Amino acid sequence: MAPTLPAARLHRVSEQPTSVAVVIPAKDEAQRIAATIAAAATIAGVDLVVVVDDGSSDETSTVAREAGAEVVRHDRNQGKGKAMQTGAAYVARHESTPHALLFIDADLEGSAVETGALVAPVVSGAADMTIAVLPKQKSAGGGRGFVVGLASRGIERATGWTPTQPLSGMRCLTRPAYEAAQPLAAGWGVEVGLTIDVLRRGMTIEEVPCELHHRVTGTGLSDQLHRLSQYRDVWRALAVRRVRAALRRP
Repeated sequence: MAPTLPAARLHRVSEQPTSVAVVIPAKDEAQRIAATIAAAATIAGVDLVVVVDDGSSDETSTVAREAGAEVVRHDRNQGKGKAMQTGAAYVARHESTPHALLFIDADLEGSAVETGALVAPVVSGAADMTIAVLPKQKSAGGGRGFVVGLASRGIERATGWTPTQPLSGMRCLTRPAYEAAQPLAAGWGVEVGLTIDVLRRGMTIEEVPCELHHRVTGTGLSDQLHRLSQYRDVWRALAVRRVRAALRRP
C-alpha cells in the first residue's frame, strides 16, 4: 500500500459507496467492447456501465449500446482524460446514492472481470483509490520504457512513492478522490496526474494484482507516434503539478 503523505488525511464522506459504476473510455473498439462490457457487468456491486465513445470512426457506440452499456459520444476525439471526465459526469447525473468509479480500458475483453479485485478496498474504506498491477503481457512488440520511466520518476519526486505500474489505466476510486484530482490531466497524462493529486491530498492508494490482458502497443510508425503522444502528455502532467507545488510554497 502506498504510504500516506505528511499532509493531514481528508475525512471520509459519511456514506461509503455501496454500488459501482464502470466507466470505459473507448475509441475504435467495436471488435472488443462488447466482451469487455459483458465481463465488467458481472462484477459484484456494478449497476451501471458507461462507455464514452471518444470520436470513434467504427461502430463502437452501436455495439456498446447493444451490449447493454449506457453510451455517451464525443463527436471528435478529445483524449482519455476528457473521456473519463465525461463518463464520471454522466454517472453523477444518474446516481441517487454514491458510486465508486471503476475506470477500465475498452480492450480487456473477458479479463475485465478481474478488475473486480479493485473494488473491495475502496468500498470498504481501506483505500481511496486502487490501481491494477498487470502481469507481463504477451507481445513481441513494446517500447523501451521511456514513458514508464518518466512517469515513475515524476511520481516519486512529487510524492515520495514509487508506483509499480505508473501508467496502469485500471483504477477504482471514491468520488471525493476523483474530485481531489480535478481538473484531470489531459490525454495520456491522466493516470500520473491522478496518482500525484490523490496522494498530495493525503489520501491513500493501494496497488492490487489483476490478471488482465489487453492489446499492447507494437513497434510500427503509428505505435511510435502513440508513445510520443504519451510522453508529451505525461511530461505536461508532471510540469503542471511542479508549477502548482511551487505556487503553494511560502
